[in-house]
Amino acid sequence: MEGRVGICEGRVVIVTGAGRGIGREHALEFARQGARVVVNDLGTARDGAGRSPGPAHEVVDRIHAEGGQAVANADDVATWDGAGRLVKSAVAAYGRLDVLVNNAGILRDRMLVSMTEEDWDDVVRVHLKGHFLALRHAAAHWRERHKSGEPVDARVINTSSGAGLMGSLGQSNYAAAKAAITALTQVAAAELARYGVTVNAIAPAARTRMTEEVFATTMTRPESGFDPMDPANIAPLVVWLGSPESAAVTGRVFEVEGGAISVATGWKHGPRITAPARWNPADLGPALTDLLAGAPPEEPVYGTR
Repeated sequence: MEGRVGICEGRVVIVTGAGRGIGREHALEFARQGARVVVNDLGTARDGAGRSPGPAHEVVDRIHAEGGQAVANADDVATWDGAGRLVKSAVAAYGRLDVLVNNAGILRDRMLVSMTEEDWDDVVRVHLKGHFLALRHAAAHWRERHKSGEPVDARVINTSSGAGLMGSLGQSNYAAAKAAITALTQVAAAELARYGVTVNAIAPAARTRMTEEVFATTMTRPESGFDPMDPANIAPLVVWLGSPESAAVTGRVFEVEGGAISVATGWKHGPRITAPARWNPADLGPALTDLLAGAPPEEPVYGTR
């Protein structure tokens, strides 16, 4: 890393859930592009059980071995105090925060009729609340700097999912949290623009602990050649979104898989029907049939194709 100027040279970056998988590759690539990285990870199992400092420190050691700068952090971003300490740790280590990558998550897959309240609460807490709390404390940091007259050129990259965009059988908790993250992204982009902050989201597809069992066939590693499911394929887009070059891009959701990147357009106002007064329920059947006939077809939920 020494002697090479990257597109994030000197920027201070937090990556949550950075001990393994996609988050690990984000942290490594940010460091390779000149950023100073706070590697946040609790070291839990796929379902959120247990804790270990090992994964975060392994990534920090790798960054140091490559000549980069990084510190480990083991705060729980799904708690108010933990998310606050995480942001403060970046400021304490490097003087400020420039980029927040919200990536931490767990899975508790169940069909809806078998899902427990705990399955629902834990997944929504880690994904959605964890995104909100880290973003909330980072936003306060950037607002304070803006109000003091300091120029702010900050970035937030949230992590949604194809499950959040299209739905996924057996993942109602995860899909709901990931769909909510896209709405959070849009609102935060609108609210934080005044402080010099852009907010975007990605919906990645890659081989991780969350996907290699659920989508075993799709995630199989090829014997040779390009590996489209390598989690390292996601990092270039995230690093670019965290760089000064992305200043004009905000409120967007990007799907990324292998070497493919697309922009997800989300909900839009579609065809509509009107009446001069309140509708009579008996008249709605034929009217709605015509309305739906003119609407674009819905994308199928993952697992039903």
